[in-house]
Amino acid sequence: MSRPPLNPDQTAAGIAVDPQTLERVIPESRRPDGTIRKQIKIRPGFTPQEDVRRFRGTKQAQMDASALPKGHIVGWTPPPSTSTSGAGDKPLSKSAKKNAKRKEKREEKKNEIIKDSWEDDDEGETPVKEPTTKTSATTSSPSDSPGETAPSTTTKSTPTDGLASKLEKLEVK
Repeated sequence: MSRPPLNPDQTAAGIAVDPQTLERVIPESRRPDGTIRKQIKIRPGFTPQEDVRRFRGTKQAQMDASALPKGHIVGWTPPPSTSTSGAGDKPLSKSAKKNAKRKEKREEKKNEIIKDSWEDDDEGETPVKEPTTKTSATTSSPSDSPGETAPSTTTKSTPTDGLASKLEKLEVK
């Protein structure tokens, strides 16, 4: 058996079903001054005015279901669009060219290659990772000395020769 919801569904008038007694109640609430209103029981069969739906006959409900969207013209079909991109037809403006260059520079800066460690000149270079992903190389534990870095977890994708050379460099002397 599933548990009852923490916040049961309420009607427009605020009436909910009490999950313990299965009675319709207005749940307790807190006043602005901090005091609590008591839970109010609702008589069986009572429907407040806010919850009363507007009467729609069967024919009216059928008409509403088959009604066309607002602003639709009967018999009109939109003209077919042959080209979806209008940017290819017109040359770029001066500001659009500048924006495109800026965007390219940002992309190049993201993909810029940096060294794994500043201390080792012979170490291989790797592309910059996304700032949202954290590797163990960027975080160090308090037991590490300030000059040491933690091993990288990205060694899975490198060949075995690269893995062996990285393990040799990580050995503590």
